[in-house]
Amino acid sequence: MDILLLILGFACIITGLIGSFLPVLPGPSVSWIGLALLYFTKAVPANYWILGIALLITVVISVLDYVIPAKGTKRFGGSSYGIWGTNIGLVIGIIAPVPFGFLIGPFLGALIGELIYDFKDHNRALKAAAGSFVGFLASSFMKFIVCMMYLGLFMWIVWDYKSELF
Repeated sequence: MDILLLILGFACIITGLIGSFLPVLPGPSVSWIGLALLYFTKAVPANYWILGIALLITVVISVLDYVIPAKGTKRFGGSSYGIWGTNIGLVIGIIAPVPFGFLIGPFLGALIGELIYDFKDHNRALKAAAGSFVGFLASSFMKFIVCMMYLGLFMWIVWDYKSELF
């Protein structure tokens, strides 16, 4: 049973890492679940401080995940159309067989969203798309760093309790 929880926890951590770039997966939340699953094994004693602090970080990051792209877009004069365009463009960019689609898609999506909002002002749309894209990159980077920290913590705990787990 411990091995199954260990494998499931590791799968959640990796899924969380991938989810730090995908808007449909809550990356840090899934990684936190993977970390929590590690503590459900009989070999690893529960450490509520680590789980509690990690949960607090996850909640803060989840809130900031919505605030940062919106602030980036608003700061550069954008609208909610740019934010939606960024998310839709990301999904299309990941699916499309285009090199660096995960970077090109969000920018083009934000630009198209802003042009739908106001077709006449191309400069504002370009500036707002850049703001939305910068906000998306900042948010994704922040989530990726947190998920990498959870992966490191997971690996450290597994290493410390390897004799009991395996």
